[in-house]
Amino acid sequence: MPGTIVFSHANSFPAGTYRVMFERWRAAGWRVVALDRFGHDPAYPVTSNWPHLRDQLIHFIEREVPSAERPPVLVGHSLGGLLSVLAACRRPELARGLVLLDSPIVTGWRAHSLRAVKAARLLPRISPGRIAQRRRYEWPNREAVHKHFASKHVFARWDERVLADYVAAGFTEAGEKTVLAFQREVETRIYNTLPHHLGTLLRRHPLRCPVGFIAGTQSVEMRQGGTEAARALARERFVWTEGSHLYPMEKPEATADEVLRLAATF
Repeated sequence: MPGTIVFSHANSFPAGTYRVMFERWRAAGWRVVALDRFGHDPAYPVTSNWPHLRDQLIHFIEREVPSAERPPVLVGHSLGGLLSVLAACRRPELARGLVLLDSPIVTGWRAHSLRAVKAARLLPRISPGRIAQRRRYEWPNREAVHKHFASKHVFARWDERVLADYVAAGFTEAGEKTVLAFQREVETRIYNTLPHHLGTLLRRHPLRCPVGFIAGTQSVEMRQGGTEAARALARERFVWTEGSHLYPMEKPEATADEVLRLAATF
């Protein structure tokens, strides 16, 4: 039966971007809560392996989900899925189940490589952070923001409602300019501190709840991160869906329905 979904967003996309999915879940009887932006509260700085972001999610759950509604289902896209795994390992009583949306779980030789690259301080040269740190951050108004992103190939695949929600939630006014609400410096730090310890963590603190995993057929991130660990965690709940790493933005209602199908098995 429905309960509470705690949703965690992908890097650089505030929670409001996912409004269409949230409304679908609410229409199905679920209560949905989501932290607006990870990494922007000085009390929870972005550091290697994201321990403070994990704690930010844990404290959000404790604050926003009453005891009578626990444990909730944790749903996360990319960054948000990995934070959900970290939180469930740390506080298993706070997770009835996890649904991970294209969240590459890097383990094995890939994790060893990632650790070495981080130790050598080379990750900023090869991670998406190198693009994030140069990302355009201001426009004259929101109409210009919408025009800018609608013209890009990646965003042209998005559902029009989701793009409108991103323009509404992902930007703010600063004087006479419209600027990114998700600071590019935070986005960059998140990319440059990717967890390399997930394999060790999951061996020492195995997840006690069921896991569902939805991978995008065209996801470059899944090809780079591998599917082995995700398949091992989700087993029969590992499914593919047509789309890129950003498939929740490309087909939000179909994604929301697949999440509901998986959550119903918990």
